[in-house]
Amino acid sequence: MLSAIEQKRLHVSKSTEARKKSQFGQFLTPETTASFMASLFQDGEGICRLLDAGAGIGSLSAAFLDRWRHGKLHFQRVEVDAFELDHTLIGYLSETLDKYNQKGDFAGNIHEEDFIHAAVESLSGSLFSKPLENYTHAILNPPYKKINSHSSHRLALRGVGIETVNLYSAFVALAVALAAPGGQIVAIIPRSFCNGPYYRPFRDFILERAAIRHMHLFESRTKAFKDDEVLQENIIVRLERDGQQGPVTVTTSTDDSFSDLAAHEHPFDRIIFPNDTERFIHVPTTTEKSTIELSPAVRYSLADLGIKVSTGPVVDFRLKVHLRDMPEPGTVPLIYPGHLSLKGTEWPVPGLKKPNAIMRNGETEKWLYPNGFYCVVRRFSSKEEKRRVMASVVDPATFGDHSVLGFENHINLFHEDKLGLPEPLARGLAVFLNTTAVDEHFRRFNGHTQVNATDLKRMKYPSRDALILLGEWAMQQGTLTQDQIDAKLETLTA
Repeated sequence: MLSAIEQKRLHVSKSTEARKKSQFGQFLTPETTASFMASLFQDGEGICRLLDAGAGIGSLSAAFLDRWRHGKLHFQRVEVDAFELDHTLIGYLSETLDKYNQKGDFAGNIHEEDFIHAAVESLSGSLFSKPLENYTHAILNPPYKKINSHSSHRLALRGVGIETVNLYSAFVALAVALAAPGGQIVAIIPRSFCNGPYYRPFRDFILERAAIRHMHLFESRTKAFKDDEVLQENIIVRLERDGQQGPVTVTTSTDDSFSDLAAHEHPFDRIIFPNDTERFIHVPTTTEKSTIELSPAVRYSLADLGIKVSTGPVVDFRLKVHLRDMPEPGTVPLIYPGHLSLKGTEWPVPGLKKPNAIMRNGETEKWLYPNGFYCVVRRFSSKEEKRRVMASVVDPATFGDHSVLGFENHINLFHEDKLGLPEPLARGLAVFLNTTAVDEHFRRFNGHTQVNATDLKRMKYPSRDALILLGEWAMQQGTLTQDQIDAKLETLTA
C-alpha cells in the first residue's frame, strides 16, 4: 500500500499541468528514490542542520527524518530549512514536516522564497537578509531549467563565484558553499554536468570544495521520474564538503525499485582521468577494463592520426532564412542526422521535415566544407536506439557535382583541416566506431544521451595504417554485419 506522502506526490504530479512543471523545472521525487538517497548519508550525532532546497511536498525531508526517527541516524536534534517557491505546494510541505514535530527535538522551517537569491545574500553577507546556518546535511532534487546569461539568477551567482548554466547545478553549488566542513550533500541531478564545456566551471567549483563519495546511475534514463515522463538521464551523487578525495563508490540499478542494486568501488583516477584539463566525470559501471582499454592496438589519439573532429557548424535556427526544403538553383546539400544510416548517406530525402539544402552565399560560405569523404557521428540518439555511437560515411558521389556541403549542428565530423579524408580512412574510422566494444566503452565512461566532439577527441583509436586497412577490408565486403565488425576488431594489431 502506498504511503501517505507517496499518494500526495502522485496526486500533485498528475494534477499539475505540464506547462507549470516546465515553468518551475521541478519534478517531485518518488518515495523509493527519496529513501535510497536518505540511506546514503553517513551516521552522525549532535545537532543536524538539514537543507532541502526545492523541497516540493517534502518527500526528501521525510525520507531523511524517517531514517532518523527509526534510529538509523543518531542526532539529538534536527532542524530543517525547506525552500519552496511554488505556493500551491506549501500546504503539503507544512503537513509533511509537522508530523515530525512531536518530541521537542525538531524544527521545520519553511522558506517560501527564491533559494538562489536567499543563499547568495547569505553568502555575500547582505545586511538586509537573515544569514543561513552552515548546513551539516543537504538533500536535493533541484529544479532543472536553463539560466539565461543575463538573468538576475546568473548575475547573483557570479557575485559569489558560481558560473553555471542551469538551476540544478546552481542549487548544488550553493548547497556546497553553505555546507559546514564535513557536511554531506546528496542530490539527484541530470548527468549532463559530468562532461561538456558549459559545466566546466561548475565541476571546478565542486571539486575544489568537496570530495565525491558516491554516485548512483539508473541504467534506464526513463525510470527515475517515470510518472512525469522525464527522459533526462539522472544520477544521484553524495559529496562531502572539504573531504579528502579517495575512492568513489558507484552503484547502479535498472530503475527506482533498486531491486538489482550493484555496487563497485573505483579509484578516483578512473572517475576523473589524470591530466584531464576538462575534468570530465566518468561513472564506470564495472571494475573490469573494457575491450577498448585492454586492446594494445587502440592507443592513438586523433592528433597522432592527423585527424580532427568538429561539431557541424550549421546551426539551423540562426541561418533559417538561408535554408530550403529541397535543392534549388544556388543551394548546396545540407546534411542532417536524418540523411545518415550505417549504410551511408541518402540525399535529398523528400518529406524529411528538415531542410535538404542551404543557399551558398557570403553569409553561409564560412560554414561549408569541401565535398569529400567524411566519417560522421550523430550527436544525439533517441531512447529507442540501442546504440549511442553511430558512425556513417559521407560519400561525395551522393551529391553529384556539388563542390561544398553543409553539416548541421547535430552531427560530428572527422576531417583533415576542414578537408575530406581518404576514402579507406573514412570507412575504417566508421567501422571502428561502430564496433560493440566502442559503444560499450562510450556508455561506461561518457553517459548515454550525447556524443560530443570533445568526447570523440579524448578517445583512443587504432593507428592510421590500421584504420586504412580496416577501411580497405570494409570496401571489399559490401554490407557488413555487427558480428563481422566486432570480429574484425579483434584481429587488429598495434
